[in-house]
Amino acid sequence: MAGGASLAALFALQACSTGEKTETPKGTAGGGDPWKQFSGTTINFISENTSPSAAIAANLAPFEQLTGITVKVQQMELDKVVEKCKLDFSSGTAQNHVIYADPYQILAPMADGLADLRPLLDSGNYPAVDKGLGDFIDTQLQATGSFIDDKKLFALPYDAPTMILHYRKDLFEKYGPRAKADLGFDPTPSDSMTWQQYLAVAKWFNENARSDVAYGIGAQAKQHDALQCDFSNVLWSFGGDYFEKGQSLGLRGSEEPGAVTVGSPAGVAAATFYRDLLKVAHPSSTTWDWTGLADAFVAGEIAMCPNWHEFAAGEEKAFPGKVGYALLPKGPARRAHIFGGTGIGINANAKGDELGAAWLFVNWATSPQTQLMSLGSKVGGGTPTRTSVYELPEVKAEEGKSPSKFPNIRTAETVLKAWQAENIGLRPKVAQWVELDTIIFTELSKMLTRGADPAATMAAMQQQMQKAMQ
Repeated sequence: MAGGASLAALFALQACSTGEKTETPKGTAGGGDPWKQFSGTTINFISENTSPSAAIAANLAPFEQLTGITVKVQQMELDKVVEKCKLDFSSGTAQNHVIYADPYQILAPMADGLADLRPLLDSGNYPAVDKGLGDFIDTQLQATGSFIDDKKLFALPYDAPTMILHYRKDLFEKYGPRAKADLGFDPTPSDSMTWQQYLAVAKWFNENARSDVAYGIGAQAKQHDALQCDFSNVLWSFGGDYFEKGQSLGLRGSEEPGAVTVGSPAGVAAATFYRDLLKVAHPSSTTWDWTGLADAFVAGEIAMCPNWHEFAAGEEKAFPGKVGYALLPKGPARRAHIFGGTGIGINANAKGDELGAAWLFVNWATSPQTQLMSLGSKVGGGTPTRTSVYELPEVKAEEGKSPSKFPNIRTAETVLKAWQAENIGLRPKVAQWVELDTIIFTELSKMLTRGADPAATMAAMQQQMQKAMQ
């Protein structure tokens, strides 16, 4: 990032050029500088262990110099973040002021614990959001920031992990001609690949390429949230979904999502295929979450796998220029890429200077300048949620490079297509999602590790989900 002063100047110039009315800041410090009005305040930011948070924690100096605010960052596993938020929200006080508000495990079930950002956005007491809300990718703004009432906004898009297909280009270059001759189609992952072709290629690698790679594919199929994420891509591509209102639930969410539909014929077909897929996957797949799968990929144990696109930075270090990315395979109904993005919001218990300081941090942390810093961070590697960052000349120039200053931008061409409405996969944003998620991955794990029948698996899942929604 170029430095805090330049960001402040940018906002000042923007306000002058648009003729916006400048109101008296709520804070008493700073001598009229809206970025300095809460100088001397200390706030706490609690986050899951994510790339953007690692990048920001390592480079807080620009914000602290710009504002005089001290920020303490805590990073931990998401389930611990959820528990701490529950305690914090119910206490009536704000131990943590800025919240990594996972849409499904924090925003939907605990929306009352988050502050509505609209009054802060509309107030003349604070610097404007650089380039406005329209610079955020619209689907992400809705999915990470809203819940039921579209007049309220609880978070700004902060990260955007999305599952795409990762594959070893060097292996496909070596074995591709032979595999094509045997299979009758080009085995190299592409936007035209189907799930059935993916399965066939996996079997071919298992049988013909063991000298270079142990297995053709791997999966994140541990009894864990990762299993639900991995399976959801297949479920949606087969035309199934968790509720009758389908993908619309992933945007605004609902208290009335309609009937549970996971046990439909499409759901059973998806579960049957997923079981078949895991039969040829690396046998350790049922012990891996997304990190375990990523570690196996960079260790050279598998040729390809669906995983979050933000693992690209680590893959580039392991195999410089040898990793490719493609859309996930297409099913009978569509292709789907689960979106795992999250916004950051503010604890509704925050008051006074702490509320104002928290808002300045949310504004800064999601700004184009900070996202560019995160994209190139050696400890981070977050992916921008701002359209303008992808359009920067210095970012575009790195898209095809290896090594690249921005390793995750190597996925940009694929992930931007994955975010399109026809390709994105959105979980239902309902208050009961944590319980539903557990039901889903528990029943799927029984199918994969205990030999449960797919039809029986989906029937049990349907029944338990219906009960949970009553």
